[in-house]
Amino acid sequence: MTAYTAHEQALIEAWERHTRLEFSDREPRATVATMKADSYVNHIPVLTGGRGRDEVLDFYAKHFITRMPADTSLTLVSRTVGQSRVIDEMIFAFTHSIQMDWMLPGIAPTGLPVQIPLVAVVQFEGDLIAFERIYWDQASVLVQIGLLDAAFLPVSGADSAHKVLDPTLPSNQLIMRGRAPDAAS
Repeated sequence: MTAYTAHEQALIEAWERHTRLEFSDREPRATVATMKADSYVNHIPVLTGGRGRDEVLDFYAKHFITRMPADTSLTLVSRTVGQSRVIDEMIFAFTHSIQMDWMLPGIAPTGLPVQIPLVAVVQFEGDLIAFERIYWDQASVLVQIGLLDAAFLPVSGADSAHKVLDPTLPSNQLIMRGRAPDAAS
């Protein structure tokens, strides 16, 4: 078990409170209250989020917290804490049962399950969040909801999440699939 300093433990507790307010309590105003007035949220793959309290609150209230499927789950895989920053590697899972403006803007619900690795980089100033940068593989999401065909592209769908959780699963499957039959060695 990792031993954290008191400062690092305070950051973890602040981040966990923030995510509880987002995903369990689903309280946009309370969530934004854990952030600095000039904070920002940037979902890197689709450029959704906001900057400043009003924009972030509008985003959380209209497009993020309220557009989260009921079965959404986050499974922590690893956490790095230091320099007033928390970096979480997680598995994000849900059923695409509602329109998710923040992740799949303009895409109607498909009813299909999705499971992806997701990384959150969260910077603090004092005990308030200064910014969140969230990363995931959008191609893996699109494969799982049927908008991309993984048979013809080097993308993995839910297998990427499975491999994070079980590193003993085979590697290099896309390399082997991509080799021409006469180029095999």
